[in-house]
Amino acid sequence: MFTGIIEDVGRVHEWQLKRGSGILTLHTRLPSREIGPGSSVAVNGACLTVVKRAKGRFTVEVSPETLKRTSLSSLKAGDPVNLELPLRFHGRLGGHLVTGHIDGVAVTDEIRKRGKFTFFRFRIPGALAPFLVPKGSVALDGISLTVNECGKRYFSVAIIPFTLRHTNLRERRVDDKVNVEVDIIGKYVQSLARFHHRRSAPRHS
Repeated sequence: MFTGIIEDVGRVHEWQLKRGSGILTLHTRLPSREIGPGSSVAVNGACLTVVKRAKGRFTVEVSPETLKRTSLSSLKAGDPVNLELPLRFHGRLGGHLVTGHIDGVAVTDEIRKRGKFTFFRFRIPGALAPFLVPKGSVALDGISLTVNECGKRYFSVAIIPFTLRHTNLRERRVDDKVNVEVDIIGKYVQSLARFHHRRSAPRHS
C-alpha cells in the first residue's frame, strides 16, 4: 500500500524486454537499506518487487500482466520515473490510499499554464470514467492528485509548482501515456452497487 506522495524521481538505467516480460533497472536516490531484494516499490504507480540492488540503483522484474496494463513498456533509457516506498501504517497518510495496481492508461491531451498552476487534461478509457468525480482522488504515475474536471472520456488536474518540480510531470508532453489508478473506495462502491442490483432484480421463472 502507498500514499501517492512521490519520494524520488529516478531514471531508467536499462530496460530489457524478454518473451513478454521485462527486467527494469533504475537509478535512484532512495536509501539502499529500504530497497533490498524482496521489498516493494511503486514505479510510476505500479507496485513491483526488487530482485537486485546495487549502489545507486535497483532492478525489478515486470510481469506480462503488468506490461499489458501499464505504460511501462514504453519506457526507454534515461526516462524519469516516479518512485515511492510502501506506506508505514504508524506514519501520516499525506495523499490517499494507493494500492499500486494500475487500472488503465491515460493519454496526455492538453497541458496549459494558468498563473502558477499547470493544468493537465487526459483522455481515458470509458470504463474508468465512472470512478472519477470532481474533487475526488486519482493516482497518475503514482502521484496522488485531485480531479479538477471530468467527463465520459477525459479528466483534468491542476498541478502546483512543487508537484511539477518533484515528479516526472515536469517532463510530460502531449500524447505521453500515464498510468492511472482510480480511488479504491470508488471500486468497492461500484462492486457493492452491482451486487445489490443483481439481488434486487426480478427473477422470471
